[in-house]
Amino acid sequence: MNRITKTLSVSALALALSGCFSSSSSPEIGTPNPPTPPPPPLGEFELRVHHAAADAPMVNITVNGDNFLEDVDYQVSSGIATVEEGEYAVGVDAILADGSTATVIGPLDIEFDADTRYDVFALGSVAGETLEPFIITNEISDVSDGNVRLQVLHGVPVDLTVDVFVTELDADLSAAQPTATLAYQDYTPQVEVPAGDYQVRITVAGDPEAVVFNSGELSLPAGADLFVTATPSVGANNTDRPIALLIADGEGSFVVHSVDAGADVRVVHAVADAPNVDVLVNDGVALTDVPFLAFSDYINLAADEYNFKVNATGTDTTVIDADVALENAAQYSVLAVGELTEGTIMPAVLQDFNRRIATAAQVRIVHASPAAGPVDIYVTATDDISEATPAFADVDFDASDIQATGNVALLPGEYYVTVTLAGTKDAAIGPILLDLAGGGLYTAIAVDADGGGLLPQLILMDDFVAEEM
Repeated sequence: MNRITKTLSVSALALALSGCFSSSSSPEIGTPNPPTPPPPPLGEFELRVHHAAADAPMVNITVNGDNFLEDVDYQVSSGIATVEEGEYAVGVDAILADGSTATVIGPLDIEFDADTRYDVFALGSVAGETLEPFIITNEISDVSDGNVRLQVLHGVPVDLTVDVFVTELDADLSAAQPTATLAYQDYTPQVEVPAGDYQVRITVAGDPEAVVFNSGELSLPAGADLFVTATPSVGANNTDRPIALLIADGEGSFVVHSVDAGADVRVVHAVADAPNVDVLVNDGVALTDVPFLAFSDYINLAADEYNFKVNATGTDTTVIDADVALENAAQYSVLAVGELTEGTIMPAVLQDFNRRIATAAQVRIVHASPAAGPVDIYVTATDDISEATPAFADVDFDASDIQATGNVALLPGEYYVTVTLAGTKDAAIGPILLDLAGGGLYTAIAVDADGGGLLPQLILMDDFVAEEM
């Protein structure tokens, strides 16, 4: 009896406990959700930008509306930037002569993939309305030990197919196979070659004698990873040697001109009290019977040091005898300046920069008037300078160090140029109304009156209307 009672009690307890955990009265206990794993880290890509449009101004490169690179000039490549993968809006803003900007490419929405190098080029012509972006992609990888890696793009916007030869120095091209044959916007794959000294020559396709670029000896160091872009040359002799190489090395860039481009030189007779003259180069007659105010066309000379003599026409009376070093691919104006009667006549050598920018008129004013003394130069929208500030103040004449403004970029349009004695509003020259065109180059040289003294006058060169010899 006792045994039965005990058994029932245990059974009752079990039943009571089971009732406490019945489905009708207890909450459900489910499987807990696992924590959300963090997203995988974003990969990275590499970005480099190349300015290869010869008539475009300096530019800013924008990414998502912000400046990514600023003041990128022609024939300049940026270093390589590492950026997280994703979609970005990329644009190119031209920097105009007044400092404002105008978007000329994009913005373009581009999906940039990880582990990829993107080389973005500005190619074409602003004036020809062919300016456009051009993108080349490569998988990021290392250069093999002892090698140099090259990739070549034809970036000269002309209908000319070329052969590219990469050879040992002075190899016979008639017996060589082109390394590549490229039309505009064609490019090679990445190619590795042993580090060493090479010569790069570019010829008209199919004609190894028609050389349009010659690097001379070019040293390519081990480990270098180079992008080589054929760009329009804006230096000396660019008719016969129309190509210059823009070489990007990952950190920056440099330009290689044809080793035989030579130097372009022109001569200006700016001595008011001197007779007509003959100009001799290394004692050979280059120009004869040059009158005051006259200037020559450019003459191409091999890069070297030269002796320049200026003699009174038809005589051995030398008024200038000077040695002048001329650099390859550079352009120069050599002025005879000073006063013959004061014994101060001498040469003034100015380097010329003749790249034409479609969005700007480039003006250079040179002070070569001994009688004028220090001057102020005004460039204004009207002929009234009474409230104007000089664009260039207190510019003095110094025969041994001729003062020039350099190429000053102005928005295309009409301007008045007035030259006054420094600190006054009294015009010595002008006001002269100038109609300046985009892409124009304008040089004005202030010189004395015929025979010497005041009032000064201007020699107008380049795109100004002027009579050449």
